[in-house]
Amino acid sequence: MLPLDIRQVRRSSDESLFDSLIETHHYLGYTQPVGEHLKYLIWADGVPAACLAWSSAPRHLGCRDRFIGWSTEVRRRNIRLIAYNLRFLILPWAKVPHLASHILGRMARVLPQDWARIYGHPVYFLETFVDPERFRGTCYRAANWVVLGRTTGRGKDDLTHRPNRSIKEVWGYPLSKHFRRQLCSTE
Repeated sequence: MLPLDIRQVRRSSDESLFDSLIETHHYLGYTQPVGEHLKYLIWADGVPAACLAWSSAPRHLGCRDRFIGWSTEVRRRNIRLIAYNLRFLILPWAKVPHLASHILGRMARVLPQDWARIYGHPVYFLETFVDPERFRGTCYRAANWVVLGRTTGRGKDDLTHRPNRSIKEVWGYPLSKHFRRQLCSTE
């Protein structure tokens, strides 16, 4: 595995490069994250190899909330303790075996430190969506993430109670063996 240089690029001179790479090469394109968020460029031998964007977690996610054991009130108070991986891109010229799962493993150590330093609070759990019609989640599985369930396909502003977008698998990664206790704390 090549030595990788993981750089947090939000509010840096490399942020526009990150945005451009996501817009050009990610099938969903670029959208500006809202709320707390961090952007990472991963470099290998001085060349960008991957991009990851992390943001505040979606408010209502039934399978995640059941997995954690949250009540509505505790979820409302502690949702900020989860980081959501909204974009993950291995750039087309990066031809390194197992690069994606290796990066996910490294991010599980880097992201919590950066998040606490920048936002002043910890994160105890990571989550993402995988579109099962396009992907199998192999890199997440290889990095020991677990499938929590599926979305309803209705989105956060649903008024019809019918699916209006593709149904995604929800994957999660606890950052601590005590993550449930930490996420369900009422202190």
